[in-house]
Amino acid sequence: MNNKIRNAAVDSLFDAILTLKDREECYSFFEDLCTVNELLSLSQRFEVASMLKDKCTYLDIAEKTGASTATISRVNRSLNYGNDGYDMVFKRLEEKKQDE
Repeated sequence: MNNKIRNAAVDSLFDAILTLKDREECYSFFEDLCTVNELLSLSQRFEVASMLKDKCTYLDIAEKTGASTATISRVNRSLNYGNDGYDMVFKRLEEKKQDE
């Protein structure tokens, strides 16, 4: 875990996020917290990660998401050498889908 981001303010933000109960609450909170471009950038990175996990090519990902190859590369580095956060979430989403 990156100790550069661990501080009381980030803890407080994460605690706030953990109180959100559903997608509509997420929309309300994140629309207040982020600019439209910030939110779209975050969602683009998540979509890129999902496509990388599914073994899509950089070209396919760039065409579908509009992400630059630099962004795709950064996300790929996180998938391969990060803290396994993407993998944890993808696994939970898959488990949730199977439970439905």
